[in-house]
Parts: sequence; C-alpha cells; structure tokens
Amino acid sequence: MAPSSDDGHNGQQFGKVRQEFDEGSLAKYIESHESIRNAIALPIEVKQAAFGQSNPTMLLIDAKKNKFILRKKPPGKLVSKTAHAIEREYRIIKSIGQYNASLPKKRHDEKAVPVPEVYCLCEDASVIGTPFYIMEFIEGRIFTDARMLNLPKEERKKCWFSALKTLANMHRIDPNSIGLKGYGKEKDFYPRQLRGLSMVSSMQAQVKDKESGEEVGPIPDFDELIELLGEKMVTDENGIVHGDYKIDNLIYHPKEPRVIAVIDWELSTLGHPLSDLGNLLQPFSMPCPNPEGINDIEEVKRAQARGEMFMLLGGLSEEVSPVPQKEELMKVYCQAVGRQYPIANWSFCEAWAWFRAAVISHGIAARVAQRQASSAEAKLYATKFPHAAKASLDLLRKPVQAKL
Repeated sequence: MAPSSDDGHNGQQFGKVRQEFDEGSLAKYIESHESIRNAIALPIEVKQAAFGQSNPTMLLIDAKKNKFILRKKPPGKLVSKTAHAIEREYRIIKSIGQYNASLPKKRHDEKAVPVPEVYCLCEDASVIGTPFYIMEFIEGRIFTDARMLNLPKEERKKCWFSALKTLANMHRIDPNSIGLKGYGKEKDFYPRQLRGLSMVSSMQAQVKDKESGEEVGPIPDFDELIELLGEKMVTDENGIVHGDYKIDNLIYHPKEPRVIAVIDWELSTLGHPLSDLGNLLQPFSMPCPNPEGINDIEEVKRAQARGEMFMLLGGLSEEVSPVPQKEELMKVYCQAVGRQYPIANWSFCEAWAWFRAAVISHGIAARVAQRQASSAEAKLYATKFPHAAKASLDLLRKPVQAKL
C-alpha cells in the first residue's frame, strides 16, 4: 500500500450513486414504517460510499440534514448464497446494541462494544431490488491507513489499544446471553471455514468476465494452501467473531483516541476469537520490504510505495515502526481478554488471515468480472489474491509450534 495522507476521514467519503435503485420506492417504504418514519424526514438525498468492496453502503440525508446509513446486498445473481448477509449483519448489531444498553452506566465505556443504532430491516427485494437495513450514521474518524500517519505517535498507540480492548470486550460476551444462540455452529470453526471458503473460491474461479468471457481462474497454489492449513490448525474455541475486524472497520471519536463504533458485520458468526486478532494484526505478519536497509519512516514509506500490495509493518524496530510493535499489541489484547501470552501456534492465525484475504480478494475479482463491484477501488483490490496466497504459504511453511 502506498503512503497515505489519511486524515481519518477518507473512510466516510460519499459521492455519486454508482448502483442506482428506485429512491421513490425507498421513500414510500420509509413513510409506511413507523420505526423509521419517526427518525427520517422526507425527502431524502442519497449518496454512495467511495470505499467498501462488498455490500453497497449508501448515505441518506433527510430534509433536516440528519444522516443515516443504508446497507444493501449487491444487485444481480450472487456467486455465494452465504455472502452479503445483510439480515445477519442487522441481527448482530441490534443484539450488541441491546447488550450495551443493559450495562450499568458507570461501566458502559469499559465493557461496551460500540455499534450504530439500527432502525429497520427490509427483506422485501421488490422495494429497492435487494434486502437492506437502515442504521444511525456515526460521525467520526475512519483510518483507511492503519499507520495513522497524521496523528502523533502516542495517539496512534492509544487508538490501537482502544481497538484491541474493544475486540476483547466482544470476545468476552456470551452469545447466548444476548440472543445470538444459533447464530453460528458451536464447534469446528476453522475446519468448517476451510471447507466453506474452498467451495466459494472454486465457484469464484469459474466466474466469467461479462465482456471477454475469460474465467477469473483459481487462487495460485490453492491445493497446497488447503493441505497446510488443515495440518497446522489451532485447537477449537467458540464465541462471537466479527469476521473482518480491522482498523478501517472502526469509527474513532472525532478528537479522542477511542473507538465509538464497530461497523461492517456481514461476516460475523460464532467462531474462534484468534481469527479476529489475526485479521487485525495482519499488517505485522510479514517482513517489511528490505527492513535491514530502512533507517527512518520516510524510507519505510518509499519502500511501501514500490508496488507492494499490502501494508507490511513486521520486522521494523520500535524506533522506525509508525505504530506499536506486534508483541506489545498482543499483550494488550491478552491481558484484556484473559488469555495466556505468548499465543501458541500464532503463525497459523497469521496465515489464516492472509488465506481469507486471498479468498475475499478473489471474490472481488469475480464481482468485478460480473460488473457487481460496489467500490471505486474494486479493480485494485481484485488484483491482490495471488499476493495474499503467497503470504499465507510463506507463513505456513514455518516450523509448527505447539498447538493451543
């Protein structure tokens, strides 16, 4: 990833609607449903998020200039029946919001997993072409560059610590206690995910470009990846997992270094908590390009600008690294959630994050081929799956550590 002048607001950029729908039909739906009619003053203006590659995200601006977010499934026939799970996303946000409301006020900030308020779920595809839900718009900072280079280094540390403590809060919740019984299987998370992602990737590989007819093709070395992941799997655990927990899926307070909302829950389920931690710490899992020759942060930026596909922070000294060291971040999480440090077999968790990234990027390539991609940057993300697959293989080829 090239250096960014990210000021924390890039993730909340909205512009022209790229995938149009019947806005008049949406207005009629709002008018006829009390739960949302009392919140939104018609007429509304609609814009689409510039970022995000999966479920199209719309900004609704009502007659009083209040803002709301509409999340919908992509248009057309979808490759996977389980992806783009708008209904599940609505359910978990609502459940966690109710959990937050039940906490004692004096401890609210300590234990909460902050989420937007949700107003309605519409499963009737005839309204705007696909199911959708509407939720509160949270004004804040979204860092599309996890280095947060425009912040003082001490504030970056606090932002990262807040992300880890919020994740620990989520992993401490008993899903059954907040109405999420049956939200996912209660065992064998990684084996099931491996089977499911293998099937999805196989379908994605067969997708043909709408114009050229050329197939997307398989992820490189996919059979070896599947075999090694199966051999080196960690011991099973189960709890709420976000599924795509990373810095740019968090909204930070406009001025303070703390998370005020966790967003993009479409991949959430019940599963292994280390899958979330591995995803968050993914930028640290591979060596930075030529770390021996890097003497200052400007040289780090130049190295990352030389065509590298991912932001790599691993292998950098504390003086050079723009954010805290991986070991310090892992200790913060382990202390907050009550897990032993160091984490055994951590290289598998890192490899799994890159494997998922490969399948997700592969899926974006399939949606680009079908002309379903919702992001202005989708074509760039669609090129990343070979690089992510290689990163996963490199990690899996390390000697096996003791299993959890």
